[in-house]
Amino acid sequence: QVQLVESGGGLVQAGGSLRLSCAASGMIVSIIAMGWYRHAPGKERELVGRITGGGETNYAAFVKGRFTISYDNTPNRVYLQMNSLKPEDTAVYFCNVEGTVVVGGSVLNDYWGQGTQVTVSS
Repeated sequence: QVQLVESGGGLVQAGGSLRLSCAASGMIVSIIAMGWYRHAPGKERELVGRITGGGETNYAAFVKGRFTISYDNTPNRVYLQMNSLKPEDTAVYFCNVEGTVVVGGSVLNDYWGQGTQVTVSS
């Protein structure tokens, strides 16, 4: 099986910082990229930031230099440093792996974590 263990979410005041971490383990054949997405109530799930194994990054426009994604491939771990948080950043943040993983005997091209709640108070 594959496990994505997310941590670092919580409650913070506006202007504060949080650092999310996601550790990937298990039947991972290859990783093309890891990323963070978020899902706020009443909205679609959206990309926050993504990083490839080669270190290329892309961010959603709303990040505007506030967040930084980084990747440590020994082991497979991705981080999201979030600074200058705003109430509108409140959402469940999900870790995602793009690549080839084996789950229950099936080969998948991406896999999701369970999510971690980030709440920013005004």
